Amino acid sequence: MDARNEPEAHSTEDAKEPKFGIVALVGRPNAGKSTLLNRLLGQKVSIVSDKPQTTRNRIVGILNDARGQIVFLDTPGIHKPLHRMNVRMMDHVRSAFAEADVISAIVDATEDFGHGDQFVVEMLEGTETPRLLLLNKIDRIKKHHLLPKLAKYNDLGLFRELIPISAETGDGVERLIDLLFELLPAGPARYPADDYTTQPERFFAAEIVREKLLHHTRQELPYTTAVAVDRWEEDESRNLLKIYATIVVERDTQKKIVIGKGGSMIRTIGEEARKELEAVLGARIWLDLHVAVRELWREDERFLGDLEWPLG
Repeated sequence: MDARNEPEAHSTEDAKEPKFGIVALVGRPNAGKSTLLNRLLGQKVSIVSDKPQTTRNRIVGILNDARGQIVFLDTPGIHKPLHRMNVRMMDHVRSAFAEADVISAIVDATEDFGHGDQFVVEMLEGTETPRLLLLNKIDRIKKHHLLPKLAKYNDLGLFRELIPISAETGDGVERLIDLLFELLPAGPARYPADDYTTQPERFFAAEIVREKLLHHTRQELPYTTAVAVDRWEEDESRNLLKIYATIVVERDTQKKIVIGKGGSMIRTIGEEARKELEAVLGARIWLDLHVAVRELWREDERFLGDLEWPLG
């Protein structure tokens, strides 16, 4: 997708040579990676939910600044995989590790250090890439509780710098951007200055539908639902976009939940998704949603491949 408005340049002195680099945003599920990416870019690229495993693919966000260009890779939450889908999610994380010039590990400051955090640390220990620790959600924690957490990560000796941030309020984010431009190498931009992501509009449409689905459905459904765009028809003369999509579930009982009594749930999901897509894509949207049962789709390599667009 192309940006409708170029991101505003940050007010610092221009470097003699422009910088370019790739920054991987990694961490446990629900650490706030997607919220941070949207905050960094000043617009929505990655869907956000309080449900685990919301991000399943690598989401690319592009920050254009007077100092250069940063490509951010929003990755799935680091976890031990149980299905082929989860294995592919972790492959996206490892791929981001390999590509990145800087790895920014995001930690939820409101949670105690546990086994999941140790798993992330062990993955980071296997990299030679410069690493930053971003202690997120500081707006939800008292300062005297924050300091021991910073000391814990500082003692690991893994990170160039520890930065307390709030992706929700923006606190600390400008400092993070300044530090990234200091760390990244000189180089020309790889993407046009008005681009803010490499995600195809079809992929974004499927993700917006899935975001609304996650918001309105029960806790067990996030793991067992997917959204596939089946057809995409553009009528430029009428500024109309027709999107035909299927919400995939694993069981008939889940299908009934998604449809809702008298079709109420799927109408709500469709209406909210349509309004947001119209605002983002700048066109009238006709959104046709269906629900299909596909048992064990999380183990189906071919179907999983069909869900993943070339993401840049």
